[in-house]
Amino acid sequence: MSGSAREAHEPLAPVAPPGSGPRILKRSLGYWDLVLYGLAYIAPFAPLSTLGFVWQESGGLIVLAYLLGGVCMYFTAKSYAIMTETMPTAGSVYGFARAVLGTFPGFMAGWMILLDYLLIPAFVYVLIAVALETLLPGIDRAVWIVLLVALTTGVNWLGITVTARANLVAVTLQVLVLAGFMGLAVLALYHGKGLGRLTLEPVFDAAKFNAGHLFSATSICIMSFLGFDAVSTLAEEVRGNDRRMVGRAIIAVLVLSALFFVLLTWILGNLLPGITIKDPAAAVYELAAWATGAWSAAVLAWTYAIVVGLSNALPMQVGVARVVFAMGRDGQLPAAFARIHPRHHTPWVGMLVTAAISLAVALAMKQRLDDLASIVNFGALSGFLCLHVSVLARFAVRERSHRWFLHWIVPILGIIVVLAVFLGMSALAVRVGLAWLAVGLGYGAVLRSLRRVELGTSL
Repeated sequence: MSGSAREAHEPLAPVAPPGSGPRILKRSLGYWDLVLYGLAYIAPFAPLSTLGFVWQESGGLIVLAYLLGGVCMYFTAKSYAIMTETMPTAGSVYGFARAVLGTFPGFMAGWMILLDYLLIPAFVYVLIAVALETLLPGIDRAVWIVLLVALTTGVNWLGITVTARANLVAVTLQVLVLAGFMGLAVLALYHGKGLGRLTLEPVFDAAKFNAGHLFSATSICIMSFLGFDAVSTLAEEVRGNDRRMVGRAIIAVLVLSALFFVLLTWILGNLLPGITIKDPAAAVYELAAWATGAWSAAVLAWTYAIVVGLSNALPMQVGVARVVFAMGRDGQLPAAFARIHPRHHTPWVGMLVTAAISLAVALAMKQRLDDLASIVNFGALSGFLCLHVSVLARFAVRERSHRWFLHWIVPILGIIVVLAVFLGMSALAVRVGLAWLAVGLGYGAVLRSLRRVELGTSL
């Protein structure tokens, strides 16, 4: 922990150098804007990308794996809700850790969450480019990546209210397509495909249950839920003075996603025993073509490539821009990152820089999607760990809270879950994550020597 006792125990007010322009984001979002942002970030289609892997790892208990994944993420969502009610800030985990643990731990929390927020858009850009290259062969995926980055940056440039409307359209289209697909899947079941009816076998079957395999499958499922946390980055753009709104939206996003994922995997889990999966990455397309026809597989592929991709990339770009905005405003990154566009009220410098970084990573990793995917979660889990520690430090240790479930049990269980998932990460992800941590420690040491971390002055 760094800084004086006062720095470690009180939120630090943003410091704005004279003549640096506005440093306050426009408050224009309501409750459902936040919920739609979170749903768009997660994407109703999320389970389809890992359907084959979860099915194989769980031994067919795919619904149980998603139920456990939702329960695991509940503890993190609850900790986010607790902290956003106490201290709404655009920096999310960075802001929480900075106010509770001190300026240097706050910087490191922001640095680690940046690894997640910078890589997720790049991952999505490559994922969409691969799908489009498959559907339209002959056009290099690098072309698609550049076009996608330009399109998402253009939409987000116009302001958060425009992004919110785009989120509504994207989420609605995904739900409609999936509802139609689930309806066709149920018809296929009752025409003799798969198990021939809706059963509870994908939920629990004693003959298939293996705790080790189930936990491995659950660790994959958790990836589908990542994104509810990004709602906290919009805390400074919420209308009114209801500090509970962001927390309620975070919990709502997680619950709605979990219910939808369980329904979707329950139906598909009853169909999957009817086929032998050739490629786990393309399992949903194999299943759709076999159960309902090649045309439905094509519809899913196009929806995933265009609607899902854009609905993911838009809020992801918004989230990372808000984190660097908050860190720039506090002097942890160059002050230019905290500049707000005078007309659109967006952190335009942070948006352009992070979009450029995501573009560079996507182009560099365009042929290595599996490696990029293995790194994505390290930053998110590091941020979740800082979040739970902040809750414990603020309420359990400092205030000696007697709200045992919220302020003791929730963060402790959250820490246990995060550490358990860390143990299952690939060696590559650990190496890259530790390298990013080392760079952050070095950069943070420089800031500290110049008293940038403690004072929150601009670079």
